[in-house]
Amino acid sequence: MVRPADIEEVPLADEAPKAFAERMAREKARAVREPLSVNVVLAADTVVAIGDVILGKPLDENDAARMLRLLAGRMHSVITGVCLTGADFEDLRSETTAVQFSPLSDDEIRDYVRSGEPMDKAGAYAIQGRASRWISKIEGDYYNVVGLPVDTVWKMLSEHNVLSR
Repeated sequence: MVRPADIEEVPLADEAPKAFAERMAREKARAVREPLSVNVVLAADTVVAIGDVILGKPLDENDAARMLRLLAGRMHSVITGVCLTGADFEDLRSETTAVQFSPLSDDEIRDYVRSGEPMDKAGAYAIQGRASRWISKIEGDYYNVVGLPVDTVWKMLSEHNVLSR
């Protein structure tokens, strides 16, 4: 079952991107697990960051364009915090992937923003969508950038014997 966690997703003052992603994953897992009383919950949160600057979901088209201008021609980090909770454990991990954007023209940014694709995405882009054409290099797990580091999740599920339940 998929159930969104209804929590506020705002970084604390001076909170590093990795710490923010991990805290959000933990808070989402706890928010969903407690009222449902389910055996196991897997929660994740993905953050896009340039250095210590966190780029969340854009507020509007101008904000999306601003973020894309920041990413254009630069390397940035995509960090996904993952929290797996069970009756007797809470396992919190994160995965970081470096992504290089090609330079973007104002026209490319404008057309991409008009497509609507960046509006509900951290960092204002979807690597598996139209923005894939601007990704010149990836260092790390591609699936992490999509939103869930499959290898990390598989290891967590295996280590806690969730796959055999």
